[in-house]
Amino acid sequence: MDRTPDKLDRARDLLDDGEPTLQQLADAVGWSPAHLQRRFAARFGLSPADYLAQRKLGRLKQALRDGVDVTTAIVDAGYGSPSRVYESGAARLGMAPSRYRRGGAGEAVRWSVIDTALGRALVAATERGICSIELGDDEAALEAKLRHEFPQATLERVDEGRDDFLAPRLQSVANALAGLASDVELDLIGTAFQKRVWDALMRIPKGETRSYAELAESLGAPRGARAVARACAGNRLAIVVPCHRVVRGDGSLGGYRWGLPLKQRVLDRERA
Repeated sequence: MDRTPDKLDRARDLLDDGEPTLQQLADAVGWSPAHLQRRFAARFGLSPADYLAQRKLGRLKQALRDGVDVTTAIVDAGYGSPSRVYESGAARLGMAPSRYRRGGAGEAVRWSVIDTALGRALVAATERGICSIELGDDEAALEAKLRHEFPQATLERVDEGRDDFLAPRLQSVANALAGLASDVELDLIGTAFQKRVWDALMRIPKGETRSYAELAESLGAPRGARAVARACAGNRLAIVVPCHRVVRGDGSLGGYRWGLPLKQRVLDRERA
């Protein structure tokens, strides 16, 4: 009888209850650390370390939403000290924990709608970089999406080209959407696994594609194709984080947040 599922569930339970090392987990289930790492990633879509990081971050975020003071929330979540959360968790929050507790209040997001080679695009940026690129002809719908993503942040619409901070970033995004070489500063806001997927997407060469399964395999999660697909669907940075380069195993397009005709158009352009 295959005891693999039981052993993996045991490892996950231990991570839910504490902060064991990979070696301690391996000893507990009777596997080598490398074997456990590989099988855990295949089953759950992320490594034991990333699973633990997400659990801790989830506890922190829930406590902050519940109104627990920041220091108590950080310690209770298992970070030990405020410095630990800023080192390992603040980037995943996308903002300081105190601001996250207030639903993003105090976070400044500047945005504009511009004409690009792919049509109208809403581009938004925090002080760290571009945090959203949404495509569509309906400006009201684009703005509604932005407000849904950042419900309590201070949102400031800027006329195109009239902001010394945003103007060069808008040009970089326009260049990227036109298929030109461009260095776009990004503020990736997501879970640890989402960021791993998005980083992997940006390593796919222009003109090439990967299947969801191939991308999952490259991340050490050979059974994580569905998790990869969900991370792609959660990408809010059109074209710059190139989720359009991921297709189904049979070569068909699969899904795309901004529509399959656009996905095909961009892929054709990149292959030309």
